[in-house]
Amino acid sequence: MATVAFTANIQRHVACPAVDVPGKTVREALEAVFAANPNARGYVLDDQGALRRHMTIYVDGVIITDRVRLTDPVGEASSIYVFQALSGG
Repeated sequence: MATVAFTANIQRHVACPAVDVPGKTVREALEAVFAANPNARGYVLDDQGALRRHMTIYVDGVIITDRVRLTDPVGEASSIYVFQALSGG
């Protein structure tokens, strides 16, 4: 199963510990996370189900390319990291 982990800055707003989930795409993996943790959905995805503008997801160290349908492939042993963009100066 793939491991989905959320950065600490996201967890300040919504509790979402790392979890192992099934799935062959980013969408399938995230849906498994959200089934157990529905509060995380609205923080990560917009009302159309696309990745929010201020969020980024990496699979095995590579940024995903499909931010709308989340069809990027996920392997059995993949690591999925969900980041919130930070800004400042």
